[in-house]
Amino acid sequence: MRFLFLTLVLLLSCLSSVSAVAATDDSYLLGAGDTIIIQVYGEEALTLETQLTNSGTINFPFLGAIKLNGLTIKQVEQIVYKGLKGDYFVEPSVYVGMVEYRPFYIHGEVKKPGGYPYQPGMTVNQAIALAGGLTERASEDKINISREGSKVDSKRGSINSKIFAGDTITIEQRFF
Repeated sequence: MRFLFLTLVLLLSCLSSVSAVAATDDSYLLGAGDTIIIQVYGEEALTLETQLTNSGTINFPFLGAIKLNGLTIKQVEQIVYKGLKGDYFVEPSVYVGMVEYRPFYIHGEVKKPGGYPYQPGMTVNQAIALAGGLTERASEDKINISREGSKVDSKRGSINSKIFAGDTITIEQRFF
């Protein structure tokens, strides 16, 4: 009985952490470089795993070209559902999921500048760790974050600033 209770508690805690991740994904806007999968239950021929190109469009069977840039996963599900319902299916069960987020970029005073895979909830500190850490000349106070698609060129960040897919982080030099 005690084992069953512990298993149930563990299962419930896992489910609550999954829903927290799902809530984050609900606000994530798709962009060039993201890889998604679209599945229609019971229709293997309609499974599509694709990376969004610069145009942000995909070509889906029966529906043709669909523009996905700036949409959420839920919005894409609704577009595919509405497109298939009626003419092709009575009540299609559509699933859209993230396979891989577009990368973020970090350069300046880090040991290994470049593009790295993004994970939801990342901070500048975690990005620096992926880039091999700071160089001896790096300034922890002079961090700029350029947001993809933002009208503002860049903003001042800190070690604890959240980053998003497609961001470019620049770590500047300190004087001494």
